[in-house]
Amino acid sequence: MTTPRLVATDLDGTLVRSDGTVSPYTHDVIEALDARGVPVVFVTGRPLRWAEEVFGYVGAHGLAIVSNGALVWDVARDAVDLTRAVPVADGLEACTLIREAVPGSAFAVETLDGIALEPEFLERHPLPDSAPRGPLDRIFRGPALKVLARHEELDPQEFWTAAEEAVGERLVVTWSSASTLLEMSAPGVTKASTLALLCERMGVDRSEVVAFGDMPNDLPMLEWVGRSYAMANAHPSVLAVADHVAPDHDDDGVARVLAGLFDA
Repeated sequence: MTTPRLVATDLDGTLVRSDGTVSPYTHDVIEALDARGVPVVFVTGRPLRWAEEVFGYVGAHGLAIVSNGALVWDVARDAVDLTRAVPVADGLEACTLIREAVPGSAFAVETLDGIALEPEFLERHPLPDSAPRGPLDRIFRGPALKVLARHEELDPQEFWTAAEEAVGERLVVTWSSASTLLEMSAPGVTKASTLALLCERMGVDRSEVVAFGDMPNDLPMLEWVGRSYAMANAHPSVLAVADHVAPDHDDDGVARVLAGLFDA
């Protein structure tokens, strides 16, 4: 493979360390690539409100893929570049099917305006004070960037399998959390499919892309690119698919690999 023309990297468990920071070394490597005209595109499952915390590291190209591909955010302009949202009817139908198949499921909806939750949805992260709670048909009022499903008794793999069987091809179901939290996107919307749209726009072939990830929501992206790296701390399914293994995210694995690939 020739030297990559574009880098795509997940954030949590990949570029971001366990303490939630991006190291100075990683920052320096990203800046070095950006100076050479090699964009480092953040491709994350985070909603916009969390992704903004690390936008200072994006670089001059100023684009980030957010919410597992449902949103491309123009960081430089602080504006929407592209949305690929879940229609209300499709989302409500999928949630009904999951609830019937897996009693005890609770749901939340992520939009550009933030998150809205059912009363039973137990969020592990701090919520905005303005986040509403209510029945699903009242909080799901417009297209969603992500539909979230949580279960307090099943393990993530068990819940994922059951939800996928219930939903079929109506939505894309994946997960990236240590807790039992599923993330659902519109049909065909993954990190890979939105990255493909971005690469086409930039004139970059998939063979010229190197990508890094650690969780099942990264699988489509890692399978699509020309060269893929699973982090040493990655989920077993990711380690099984990736071409290579990068050092642990707490050891600046992404930056160390990139420094070697680009002699930075």
